Amino acid sequence: MNPGKTYSLYANADTSNEYYETIRKLIDRFLENCRDEKILLLQVRKAISKPGLFKIFHNKFKNNCFEDDILKSSLSKFTKNIKNHLEEISIIKRFDPIIGTTEKQYFLYMLEIELVNRIYKKEFNEAHYKIALLPHCLRDFHERCLSQPGEIEQTCKGCNKDCFINQGSKILKKYQIDPYISVTIDQAKMFKYLMRKHKSISALGIACIPELVRGMRMCLDFDIPAIGIPLDVNRCARWMGRAQETSFNIEALENLIR
Repeated sequence: MNPGKTYSLYANADTSNEYYETIRKLIDRFLENCRDEKILLLQVRKAISKPGLFKIFHNKFKNNCFEDDILKSSLSKFTKNIKNHLEEISIIKRFDPIIGTTEKQYFLYMLEIELVNRIYKKEFNEAHYKIALLPHCLRDFHERCLSQPGEIEQTCKGCNKDCFINQGSKILKKYQIDPYISVTIDQAKMFKYLMRKHKSISALGIACIPELVRGMRMCLDFDIPAIGIPLDVNRCARWMGRAQETSFNIEALENLIR
């Protein structure tokens, strides 16, 4: 897989397995000093929203577990392209909360995704109706996509066995999760519609790291249990100028929802 615009969970490997092992161990390490996952999540979010508090809050923990060098030494192998990206974009785009995401914010977003998955996995699985939103950049660009309209968005028809949308959809259906291809839908309206229709709902997202965090937070604002898997690289039109296919870790998805 070619590098993403800002990050690649492959680093120098053939799969993104190393990333998932790294982020798991990093969270376990931090939880040795802050044993409550929800408190740790709150501290991570504070550091993202108010960078000036970064040094203040990590000093509350033994061994300064949130020191920059710990995050950088563990995660910088996955974020090698961020510096060049930020130097290339305009000043205006640097203030875009997605496009202008800094390396330190990427590190903290990675922690947030893992923590949210741990905290809300049980509630996600217990919901009466579970959905998943898959980005259209996961399709196989060598073939014409034959997806068709579903209840709330496009649905995969399984036309190509090598397509990541097809592979992901099969696994999701195995665990009674309805997969949809996220293209143009207003997610806030979609969630309100589903909440009126079902006793309880939960949502799984697959997206680039900054977009995934934004989507998971939206769900939690609606009191919808949310979990998610980051794309291995970010290569959609928003980042690259034109859409290019990408991937996600199939094994990580099944480990999350089983």
